[in-house]
Parts: sequence; C-alpha cells; structure tokens
Amino acid sequence: MAIGSGLGAQLGIAPEVTYGTYVAPTKFIEFTKESLVLKKTTAQSAGIAAGRLLALSSRRVLTRREVSGSIDLEITNKGMGALLQALMGTTVTPVQQAATNAYLQTHTLADTAGKSLTIQKGVPLTTGTVTRKNFLGCKVTSGEFSCEVGGMLTGSFEVDGKDCEESSALAAASYAAMSPFHFGQMALKTGSFGTETALDGIRKVSCKIERPLEVERFYAGQSGLKKEPISNDQVKISGNLESDYVATTLDDLHTSDGATSLVWEFIGPLIAATFFETFRIVLPAIHLDEGPPVVDRFGVVKPTFNFVGLYDGTNQTKIEYISTDVTL
Repeated sequence: MAIGSGLGAQLGIAPEVTYGTYVAPTKFIEFTKESLVLKKTTAQSAGIAAGRLLALSSRRVLTRREVSGSIDLEITNKGMGALLQALMGTTVTPVQQAATNAYLQTHTLADTAGKSLTIQKGVPLTTGTVTRKNFLGCKVTSGEFSCEVGGMLTGSFEVDGKDCEESSALAAASYAAMSPFHFGQMALKTGSFGTETALDGIRKVSCKIERPLEVERFYAGQSGLKKEPISNDQVKISGNLESDYVATTLDDLHTSDGATSLVWEFIGPLIAATFFETFRIVLPAIHLDEGPPVVDRFGVVKPTFNFVGLYDGTNQTKIEYISTDVTL
C-alpha cells in the first residue's frame, strides 16, 4: 500500500508508436506538481414534455473527450529524454561517447508529427490504494526552463492529449539514482555561433519553447475524440536574462538590435573520460526586445533583458543532453 497522500503519487511516461494507443510506462519521472485532467463536453436534451420540470438524466450525452494540463519538475541528469523528444520533435537515439558510459542526446528542433506520449498518473486514495489514469496521445505544446541564484533548473511542460482510460494496469514505479542540475553548474554564453563566450553577472535565466498545434481536430466518425494535432504556426522561443550591470554586452545588443548566439548550459559531474553530465540549450540567434538598464535608488543596477529566439538561416535550435541513459 502507498501513502494516502501526494507522497504516494507517481507519473510514468512512454513514447507512443501510434498516436493515442496505450504503451506501458517505461520511465518514471520525479515531479513537483501536475494538473493533467480529462476534459469532457456534454450536451443536455431540452425537449418540452407536458408537465416535465427537470431535464431527463437519460438524455444527457457525452459529445467529446480530451486531455489537458501540465507537469512541473526539476531537470535531472537522467530520464529527461522522452519529454525533450516530445517537445523538440527529432527522433533521438542516444550516442555513446567514445567507449564510456556517457551518451549524448541531440534534440534538434523539428516538426513534432508522430511524437506523442502515454502518461500514466497514479493518484493515492487516503486508504493508500493508488488509482490510475492513463492519458493517451499526449503532445507537448510548450516547455519552459528556468534557473536562478541558489536554485535548481526547473522545467514546466504543457500537454494536450487525446483521451483518458483507467483500465490498463498501474505500473510499478521504479526510479534511477538521479540528481538535479542547479545554479552552481550554470553558465550563459553569447557571441558568434560556435565561438560563444561566458557572460558575467547573470543571476537568472528562463527560456520557453512553444509548439503551436491545431488541437481542435474533432471529426465525425472519431467517437468524439480528436485526431493527432498538427503544427499550425511557427515555433515561438522567448525568455529573459536577469543580471547585474557588470558590462554593456547585452545593453549594446539591445541598442543595436543585433543578433547573437546564446548557449545556456549546465555541466555536472564527470561521467567518464572527458564527458560530463550536461544539459545545454543552443539558440543560434536571439534578439533582445526589452531591458535597458535603469537606476532605482542606491542599489546595484539589475537590468532584465527579454529575448526572442529566431532562425539564423543555417543552424537549428537544439537541446543537448549527456547522461548515462542508453535509451530515452
């Protein structure tokens, strides 16, 4: 029996082969908060019948079903691959580095067609019995990453799904030994693509990648369920850089509206040889929209620069992840 509170909850995930078809969870992620729910649309018959004062229960119908919500978690040195693939779109196979236990995942920005997840949520009753909800056809519509002074690297993933079923068995959760990436491992670099150099004075960074999708693909003959959402707009990348005003590097870019490549990385412990646990976001071209320094009384000037990520015409946005994970 599990603990009869959120302490006994679990989330398991698995990439799907066919959109909306259940796959038993193979990885269990440690999360801090989730809001995944079944959303249903109903219609109530309102026919007039002599003397009837209340609508008939038997004439309420369920016309469509879908799933929505989010998952908040700490980005760790293991187990992130399936979520990153669902966000970024490229089919990824971890590549062994030399003959070591280090494996590189390169999640390059691509269309997310065919990239969906089964997400199984275990929710404990107060008795300790864990109920299950299997969310099918889960597409990641956005991912936001953030880290600040003294904190961990966190992620928040928005999800749109096809359906929820409760018949498939609850999988037994198991967790690999893992640790979170954190501020003490963080560096931010800017400059020409491939030769970026570290910036001083950075206190907080956030980056959001949005995948606009047509999620209203409800058609006749689908039993009130949607077909797989498809991309219906360009990807949106945005974020902000909070800093102390130690140099004019970012301020000059804001003034000129010039582009710079941005590399935001976390380098953890050595795995083997020269390969370290790594989480790295590479944005080949960003522009700063807001954030010129202003003086507010006597303290250190602390500008916050908002940015957008764009395509430099050659290099794609990517997330690089080095861990000991042999598979996603």
